[in-house]
Amino acid sequence: MSSKRKTLSAALSRREFIVRTGLGAAVGALGLKVECSSLAAPGGRIAIVVFSKAYQPLKLSFTEAAALTAEAGLSGVDSPVRPDGEILPEHVKDQLPAYAEALQKAGLEMPLVTTAITGPDSPQTEAILRTARQAGVKFYRLGFMDRAPEDSWHKQLRELRARLADLAKLNKEIGIGAVIQNHSPSGRTYVGGNVDELAEIVAGFDPSQIGVAFDIAHALKVHGQGWPSRFEKIKPHLKVVYVKDTNQAGHFVPLGQGQVAGSGYFKLLKDSGYHAPISLHIEYDGPSAAQPTTRPALLKALKDSVSVLNGWLAAA
Repeated sequence: MSSKRKTLSAALSRREFIVRTGLGAAVGALGLKVECSSLAAPGGRIAIVVFSKAYQPLKLSFTEAAALTAEAGLSGVDSPVRPDGEILPEHVKDQLPAYAEALQKAGLEMPLVTTAITGPDSPQTEAILRTARQAGVKFYRLGFMDRAPEDSWHKQLRELRARLADLAKLNKEIGIGAVIQNHSPSGRTYVGGNVDELAEIVAGFDPSQIGVAFDIAHALKVHGQGWPSRFEKIKPHLKVVYVKDTNQAGHFVPLGQGQVAGSGYFKLLKDSGYHAPISLHIEYDGPSAAQPTTRPALLKALKDSVSVLNGWLAAA
């Protein structure tokens, strides 16, 4: 695949104790080996971490980011380690351990990171993955890859799976797993945005090396009420869950203001035995919901989202 296409406090707190107790070894109905984190939340609830892209406008230090995360009642972060991210790839060896240490001092973890990696030859791939694994990260999200309209899907699929096979070998060596997100079109058409295609991409790979990060909001935007049958196809590879909300107009809105509450998704997750962390995404683009850009606004958005999400999980 051409490069053009490769756009594919500090004492042992109560939370720190919970972190160390672990989640458990296996999840039966999903066929999941829940190895993606040692996180567990109070009362046995699923742990919630925040995709800390939302922190970037505030230009927080790692200590400040950890304090905000703890104050919001979260269990950790899913940090963007990519160009224009919270951590730039060329700084990963110094900054990722520093961030992980700041989180650990607050009784938090970083079980996930989000990258621009699409293959072993992506910039700084080994440095990112080895540093992340040493910092306790279990899974990283792959970078986005575009559909190539000039090629057939089957040709692109063969090329993509060959790259992923090479990446899976590296993941196995390092002891870390990659996940691919289903992402709806937004000015570009992403590989794997259609969950049927995503199932073809990951088929046959060891889920601990090439898995899926399932985003219910993007699935609703692409498949509407037909998303559950697609979810069944990728369920054996499910490693991470992303949560945000989308309304009928296709806008991302605060949790509880869109279609996710009535989707039956969290009952399905509960019945499946899912216990890995949920990555909470604070992403709004609706006309009535402004993206929070100050600490008080972001803290409120985080607390409100955690409250709504825990409510959904408890009611499932």
